[in-house]
Amino acid sequence: MKRFLYVAALLACAAAHAGAVTAPRTPAISWRGWSDDDFVQARAEKRFVLLDLEAVWCHWCHVMDETTYQDPRVRQLIGQRYVAVRVDQDADPALAARYQDYGWPATVVLAADGSEIVKRRGYLSPEAMASLLAAIIKDPSPGPSVVAEEKVQPARSAFLDPQARKALMTTYFESYDGEYAGWGSVQKFIDADSLELALTHAKEAPKEAAMARSTLVAATALIDPVWGGVFQYSDARDWKSPHFEKIISFQTQYVRMYAAGFRVLGDAAFLTAAQSIDRYVEQFLTSAEGVVYVSQDADVDAKLTGHVFYALSDAERRRQPNPHIDTHVYARENGWEITALAALYDATGEEGYLARARRAAAWVQSHRALGAGGFSHDGRAGAPATLGDTLAMGQGFLALYASTGERSYLVQARQALDFIAGHFSVPDGGYATVAAGAGARGVFRTSVRDVDENIGVARFGNALYHYGGDAQARKHSQHAMRYLASAQIADGEHLRSGILLADDELANDPTHVTIVGHRDDTSAQSLHAAALRYPVLYRRIDWWDKREGAMPNPDVRYPELARAAAFICTGNACSQPVFSSPDLAQALRNATSADRE
Repeated sequence: MKRFLYVAALLACAAAHAGAVTAPRTPAISWRGWSDDDFVQARAEKRFVLLDLEAVWCHWCHVMDETTYQDPRVRQLIGQRYVAVRVDQDADPALAARYQDYGWPATVVLAADGSEIVKRRGYLSPEAMASLLAAIIKDPSPGPSVVAEEKVQPARSAFLDPQARKALMTTYFESYDGEYAGWGSVQKFIDADSLELALTHAKEAPKEAAMARSTLVAATALIDPVWGGVFQYSDARDWKSPHFEKIISFQTQYVRMYAAGFRVLGDAAFLTAAQSIDRYVEQFLTSAEGVVYVSQDADVDAKLTGHVFYALSDAERRRQPNPHIDTHVYARENGWEITALAALYDATGEEGYLARARRAAAWVQSHRALGAGGFSHDGRAGAPATLGDTLAMGQGFLALYASTGERSYLVQARQALDFIAGHFSVPDGGYATVAAGAGARGVFRTSVRDVDENIGVARFGNALYHYGGDAQARKHSQHAMRYLASAQIADGEHLRSGILLADDELANDPTHVTIVGHRDDTSAQSLHAAALRYPVLYRRIDWWDKREGAMPNPDVRYPELARAAAFICTGNACSQPVFSSPDLAQALRNATSADRE
């Protein structure tokens, strides 16, 4: 783009010196933000709405901006008949959920009534874009990319039927790459739900333990050896051809999975990997206020690409301009970070991780809370609430409750679930990314239900049911599962291991450890730390300090004892009191082994 402008300037200068008359330049595209006014203008001026849905960190989005959207013919066509709208998908979760299968970049053309005309995935050359825009002006009939979505018929039961479970399990195993590890055969990154499922089964399934271990080992190839942090993915099966974007969603998922891998499989290298990724987040993607940013680009510019920059040493990198960091602060991304930091604290007991999680939670509560338990994505006045922000913060509060035993976090988690149920529930099953607004046009009259978000609500609601004993939380969880268990979603054609996790958890009680003792009692503290470290992922950890009153879910009555103790409940049985950390670890091994048998 810089070279194009430089050449254009030289030509204009030469023409002026020669006394020539130059043709007027094609005006730059006047990009707008996403709003109802886009469609009002389109209707009034008989235009179409061109939506360029991009990502700040997206390489091909940058290329498209520097080539396609600088092309005179493309600019002319847009100026003639289009309202040009550009949206950062990280900033608008509702649009991102609707068009995530087409990006990034995603190019969507809509009529003034909000109906779709065309949807295109990825980079479009200037020639392809000009041809597309001209064809729509000539004939605005919807193209082959616009097809009616299959209607989802929610399942009658909140549990998978045996055939659906078998199909999903078959896909889970068949999608695993036995040669290079990981799930998937082209782009390589950790599929967090599949890895978590493997880790959940690892104690009784050696094959899945090996799958989990091999994946965690292979994925270390995507960790930046100089600064830490994980690159987005590899476009080669061997994990060694990274795309160099560092996106916070990947950082938080990998920290959580490597910390879980360390607890379950006992390999210290996995903890080292988690801490390396977290070190990058703390140094490069964390604000002075203690909240995290969104991403860091792969490239500095066309010359200093990620391949060049990330091959440099620390000192060499710091002498260069650095890839751009998107410094927006979103509630959702910080909820993910809080959960990741809690996972690191559980695995290590290092107070610094917990302090950072607390600080981020307090900032988001102060700056993004909507009231009644909900959270705004970015704090903009009038922006619709989206499911992902409240869900991620609720999950973060619940993780903090398990890590600390502090009841205020459990209260905040439950308020988040109530907000989700009150604002995003779809009557026939599941939860929408954003509630369809009054007067919505075209395709926007129909709410989008994101599978991953509904998996999150199902698991979150079920966990809160066990922690709080409130049957309504269980109903909210089951409402999500009826959508997930539908034949259209649990079809076995897609890798959706999270549905298997949610189904397992709804059908079984978690391993339950209760610490009975004062919060300032060092023996109780030691027992709680041992419970957090124990290698089980589906768990409920309570800390009952009798000075705080009854337990949030008093489903078990514990005896009065003269000293701090731990009790383990699995299935329909509870253990004798355990008084030391080593004894607790052994008692947990015995209890979980007996429960599996």
